[in-house]
Amino acid sequence: MRTRLGLCGVAPYTGKGCTEPLWQTVTPAGVDFPQLVGTIKTDVLIIGAGFTGLSAAMMLRQQGVEATILEAQEPGAGASGRNSGLVIPTLTRPDPDDIIRNYGASGERFVALLRDCADGLFEIASTFGLDRQAEQSGWLQPAHTPGRMVLIERRAAQWRKWGARVEVLDRGQTRHAIGSEMWFGGLLNNSGGIVNPLALVRAMAKATSDAGGRIYAQTPALSLDREADCWHVTTTRGEVRAKSLIVATNAYTDAISKTLLPDVAREIVPVTSWLAATEPLPETVRRSILPTRLAMSDTRGDLHFARYDADHRLISGGAVVNPVDRPSRLKLLISSRLERMWPQTRGLKIEFVWNGRIGMTPDRFPRFHSIGPNAFAWAGCNGRAVALSIAVGRELAKASIGVPLEKIALPFSSPAPLLAQTFIRWVSPLALLHYRRIDAKEYERSS
Repeated sequence: MRTRLGLCGVAPYTGKGCTEPLWQTVTPAGVDFPQLVGTIKTDVLIIGAGFTGLSAAMMLRQQGVEATILEAQEPGAGASGRNSGLVIPTLTRPDPDDIIRNYGASGERFVALLRDCADGLFEIASTFGLDRQAEQSGWLQPAHTPGRMVLIERRAAQWRKWGARVEVLDRGQTRHAIGSEMWFGGLLNNSGGIVNPLALVRAMAKATSDAGGRIYAQTPALSLDREADCWHVTTTRGEVRAKSLIVATNAYTDAISKTLLPDVAREIVPVTSWLAATEPLPETVRRSILPTRLAMSDTRGDLHFARYDADHRLISGGAVVNPVDRPSRLKLLISSRLERMWPQTRGLKIEFVWNGRIGMTPDRFPRFHSIGPNAFAWAGCNGRAVALSIAVGRELAKASIGVPLEKIALPFSSPAPLLAQTFIRWVSPLALLHYRRIDAKEYERSS
């Protein structure tokens, strides 16, 4: 196995107490892709071999278009292979009415894309035979206070207008679905579910390669510019000239090169997301917790969420403000949180602790850009892009081969870098205190 690049800012935090992501341990090795050496030409160059880049390349090859991917490490090394694998076909906010109010016809197309993105993911997973590594078991958003049920009902009504398979559960139904008394009802979206994200990434990478797409690993894109009628991208040991360009690096856009797409990198706030996985649950315990194996994430700002993997481990996560020994502190936090939700988990061992980057935006809406002739980028997953990023990849592929933007299901805008973004990145961990304060106030009002 090749050594990963030791470039500043690329590798996630791997200090004492951290492990490799669970997915690295339970997923068969992927294809060993070569590093780019020398100069090549291609129709469409894609930077980033995550869900977006691989989805775009798969679609381009289906259309007979030459597609090449540059990946700084290995496919899935970034957010696509380090996330929780919750498949959620909505944003945290805004909801459909607000999206359409803000973006008009392109907002309508985007809402339809968002509604169907989970179905699209599971259709792809089915073609790869991922079996229990991808389960369309539904996603449930339980309300952590009675007042939040107003939000749940409004959200459900809006999505029903768009034909989404959603329903509102009362407190008893939610208790039965989750196996806990903690919540007051919830929104069930039947198209959601769970996936081993790295298994899906590796299957997509192999399919792309088998279809004639070129993937170069350990090949970070260092700079890009427009020369005559093509895009010119330099790497550590080579260069690429392409008719069209897709940049699909999200929260890792400035991880290697600060000059690759600085305006896009500076319009999001990269936040470290921490995840943990328990040892496999005994069958007697598992039957009483998330009995239908759905994905669950609630209405808190300091999110409470959980899901199973194929071996019946509970996967959850959280955040700690104090930077001292974060992995150990996270283990204590998650163990305590799981026990509050499900007392029968007391004593469960946390076997895995890992992290990755999430690209956050102030309004929690992703950003889609035309960055030059036949060149496109997006960023701002906001923790809800496991399914959406695959759908976005297909749309960017269409744009890269000349489909008019008014027919693309993405609301394009110009990059708008955040003022004082460096300072915001530095203080962003303190936002957790704000979220917890809001969550606590809601509890007080509901008591």
